[in-house]
Amino acid sequence: MARLIAPDASYHASWLEGSAEFDGAHRNGGGGEDWPLEELTDLRSFRRFVDSLVDDALPESPRKPGYVPCTYLWIVDGDTFLGSLAIRHELNDFLLNGGGHIGYSVRPSARRRGHASNALADALPLAKELGISRVLITCDEDNLGSRATIEKNGGVHEDSRNGKRRYWADTEQAGAIDPTHRIGGPLGVPGG
Repeated sequence: MARLIAPDASYHASWLEGSAEFDGAHRNGGGGEDWPLEELTDLRSFRRFVDSLVDDALPESPRKPGYVPCTYLWIVDGDTFLGSLAIRHELNDFLLNGGGHIGYSVRPSARRRGHASNALADALPLAKELGISRVLITCDEDNLGSRATIEKNGGVHEDSRNGKRRYWADTEQAGAIDPTHRIGGPLGVPGG
């Protein structure tokens, strides 16, 4: 059963396989824009990458200008990496107009199986725990799958800006939308 977990170096081989499927395309919610894929084939570098993802949730962690604290999570099923999800703790102008609080991506071979929808459902209570009562989630205008994912999780379309549809979802209602699509509870804790 798929679940959300904190990034973990034990998924090194599967993460590399999943990342290769993107063929250089941007992985929303994946983090690591400054980490070349070639460098991450080395396990020591990958461990530093994982540590940097985990540490990014701490407000005091150093980050590039324009970046905000972010909780990175991975969607996994057993020992298989399926995708990434990021919860940005606050919005700056860029995120307000295009990026949102939550971003996610699922490796191409695992798409159309409900993983993104279920991961988003499990991320909403985590956003609430971070003190975010309403989350902004965006997607490209032409991304029908992501639109359906957001709407299934209670996202209400506000407007579109620069080719991005902007939705707001209430974290106070998280888990009450459709409890049958849960993927194992927050961070993989059954029923959590």
